[in-house]
Amino acid sequence: MQLKTLLNGISGIIPDGISVKDFSMVAKTDTNTAERILEDLAKNQIGAKKDGMYFFSKGDKLKFALMTLRQGASIEEVSEKIDWKDFEGLVGEILRINDFAVVQNLVLTKPRMEIDIIGIKMGLAMLIDCKHWKKTSFSAMQTIVQKQIDRTKHYITKTPGAIAVPVIVTLYQDRVDFIKKVPIVPIHQFASFVDEFYGNLDQMKEIKA
Repeated sequence: MQLKTLLNGISGIIPDGISVKDFSMVAKTDTNTAERILEDLAKNQIGAKKDGMYFFSKGDKLKFALMTLRQGASIEEVSEKIDWKDFEGLVGEILRINDFAVVQNLVLTKPRMEIDIIGIKMGLAMLIDCKHWKKTSFSAMQTIVQKQIDRTKHYITKTPGAIAVPVIVTLYQDRVDFIKKVPIVPIHQFASFVDEFYGNLDQMKEIKA
């Protein structure tokens, strides 16, 4: 199956549902190939078939995008098909599956700061900054980490009694890394990171009043 066809098909991953015929038009391919792609996605738990239509949930577009990356697509090609909402949607979905209460795009004031995603469970808040597509140098990542630490401290001052851990989630990392005890987590490892989160807290920066 041509990689270009898969890349075109990313745009067809919509929550309202899409028919094989419409997906074939988006992917610029024949209906047999389109149906094969959609069936393969469903087998990989990306979307589901109902009454001849294929329906998708938050995060499915990014899951499909990550699949194309594994098959050889470039970041630049994929980034044209995906926006930041898809990225944050998948992060939030993984947290919810793991029984976290989720708050997205929380704006703090005086000074104004925005936190992409907060996951709260067992009295501990995970404050996440989602870095989507831009390749980042080590020095730039240090700045990103410090800014997230500052946001976390600001959140703590606004949330009496809270304990929080700053986290960065990115597309580019090959493995979980740490800067100033702040984990830098690749999106494809985020689910396992969340699953093991409480067992690895001693490695992370906890911030409290």
